[in-house]
Amino acid sequence: MTRFDTVLVVDWSGGKDRGATPKADAIWTCVARNGDAEPPVYHRNRQVAEAALREFLKAELRAGRRVLAGFDFAFGYPAGFAEALTGRADALALWEWVEARITDTPENNNRFDLAAEINARFPGDGPFWGNGLKREIVGLPRGTSGLDRAATGLAERRQVERHLPGAFSCWQLAGAGAVGSQTLMGLPVLARLRRALAGRIAVWPFEPSVEASVVLAEVYPSILAEAVLAQMAEDPAAIKDAVQVEVLARALSRLAASDGLGPLLSAAPTGALAEGWILGAGAEAQLRQAARGDQPLRPPPLRNDCFALPQGVVWTPVADALDALRARIRPVTGTERLPLSQALGRVLAEPAVARRANPPGANSAVDGYGFAGASIGAGPQVLPLVDGRAAAGAPFHGRVPEGHAIRILTGALLPEGVDTVVLEEDCALGGGQVAFEGPVKPGANARKAGEDVQAGAEVLVAGRRLGPPDLALLAATGLAEVAVHRPLRVGVVSTGDELVAPGEDMDPGKTFDANRPMLLGLIADWGHTAVDLGQVADTRDAVRAALDGAAAQVDAVLTSGGASAGDEDHVSALLREEGNLQTWRVAMKPGRPLALALWQGVPVVGLPGNPVAAFVCSLVFARPMLAALSGQGWPVPQGFSVPAAFSKRKKAGRREYLRARLDANGRAEVFASEGSGRVSGLSWACGLVELDEDAREISPGDPVRFVPYGSFGVRGG
Repeated sequence: MTRFDTVLVVDWSGGKDRGATPKADAIWTCVARNGDAEPPVYHRNRQVAEAALREFLKAELRAGRRVLAGFDFAFGYPAGFAEALTGRADALALWEWVEARITDTPENNNRFDLAAEINARFPGDGPFWGNGLKREIVGLPRGTSGLDRAATGLAERRQVERHLPGAFSCWQLAGAGAVGSQTLMGLPVLARLRRALAGRIAVWPFEPSVEASVVLAEVYPSILAEAVLAQMAEDPAAIKDAVQVEVLARALSRLAASDGLGPLLSAAPTGALAEGWILGAGAEAQLRQAARGDQPLRPPPLRNDCFALPQGVVWTPVADALDALRARIRPVTGTERLPLSQALGRVLAEPAVARRANPPGANSAVDGYGFAGASIGAGPQVLPLVDGRAAAGAPFHGRVPEGHAIRILTGALLPEGVDTVVLEEDCALGGGQVAFEGPVKPGANARKAGEDVQAGAEVLVAGRRLGPPDLALLAATGLAEVAVHRPLRVGVVSTGDELVAPGEDMDPGKTFDANRPMLLGLIADWGHTAVDLGQVADTRDAVRAALDGAAAQVDAVLTSGGASAGDEDHVSALLREEGNLQTWRVAMKPGRPLALALWQGVPVVGLPGNPVAAFVCSLVFARPMLAALSGQGWPVPQGFSVPAAFSKRKKAGRREYLRARLDANGRAEVFASEGSGRVSGLSWACGLVELDEDAREISPGDPVRFVPYGSFGVRGG
């Protein structure tokens, strides 16, 4: 269950009493329900705030309301810290440990001295730094210059702080933006709240929170920095801390009201169970969208004049027409976040960034025996084996001494002291020893951490349509969900009184509608949602009604028939008068006329009524245009040079597309007739031969450019 009745956001402080007058760098809280935020509340010190929070939560429980309470400080530390202090790899045990040792009054607390005591428990200079007091404290440096910080064995930042580059390290206790003091002074308060509400409260992501009446979560208001700045621009005198809690509480409440917190609550990776995670990290786009209040997010419509060509332009070369469209088209679909299981075929709305390296740690590429490569020489080598082994998912905990070896299986993390692996087939065993022939190259059969993908690297660009290999990459780098564009809905309508449904009327005076099933199939092949708008009589009222209905349910429309030819009939007249119709005379064969219009902001592409011309124009123009509207960018079909298996004399002036396929010798043969009425040639072919605008005389064996149907995103052939 991800619905919450109430959202509470708290901006914490690690300092002294701030006085009765509201001010910055103090404690602020804000409550929101059903997407509406109450005025932020100022608390002069932690004692006042803790009492208010306890009474507020108890009142919400009495009222039967479920509460999400977000606090802007770290709920955990880098992996290994809690276990080093408490003996348990449990972040919540650390809360109790800190609460038992912190002393706190409105005017004084011991956070800096406690940090120094903790530092003394670790090798080197310890993890904490940033003494903010005037007096010197032995063991707590003011900065990091010249310190031995690696000796602690602790990371400088948690995984979530590496995911959010602007987030500060929880080890920093003082200085602009530091959050370390808030954490040390906040965890004791949360520990006491947990005890006061025992049985009805859960801490995300450490504890199951589905059934809890109160869920505590770590938040990071800077995710919504843009929305905060926008609100402060309206009220320059506002205190930023107050605006931050209001903006974040409102955004979370909007999501909670629609049961939309699921992606945020499921964004925490497995490693977060040791360190904690920030609510919204990994689902930033959805949280920012909620802050803007535009659910679902949709881009602004295209301009009414976006298809207008400069005056005096009559015949447009294919390349110029494509460039003009490319410059004027942009995505028109909204975005949403989906789990990988539902993302196949969808288009990324933002770059996908690796949340974890692949591989996450140095590991073995084979089954064998691992050791320190530098200790191995030439000739026969005999090494004693340490007890135990390393396996994938069951690492060896401990160090392998130099001159010793360990049994290791494929995919197992390399234990400390191991950087090289020898194949088991090259080894002999006996008497607790392993023997093999040296030398062995240091690093042999070992994979380096991140040698495939580094954490934080952009693995897929925005606009990519996701295929099965992409899902594997996203999963391997720790991404459980992605931001994608909503599917582009494309309507197809046929116009013409002579048209009938296939097989409906065998009168030779009627024409079977071949275009509509063909265009609907192309749209589906391209990954869009195809919407059959049917056949429309060639009357102004019928076309207006069809286009009005289309504008209410689709993002783009493909028509074939009278409107595409630009003749003075009812269809083209209506589009010209009310839809800003532009007829592009493109220098190509087959095709030539391409009609482009906007109807109530929805792009309308008028294709020729001839099926062959409609097909070729769709591949060349409609496909990249629809891709750009869907957020995919502008795909360019990949062709390659092959010998011709035909003869042809071509005049200069137009680009020509010939239905073609490859023979057994890899040569391009073309359909027997270039007539655009020969529909069978579309099915006979498996691609197009593209001849540029220059005059050519082609003989068998001459190179020609062949573009397979697959390069146009079309199945078959």
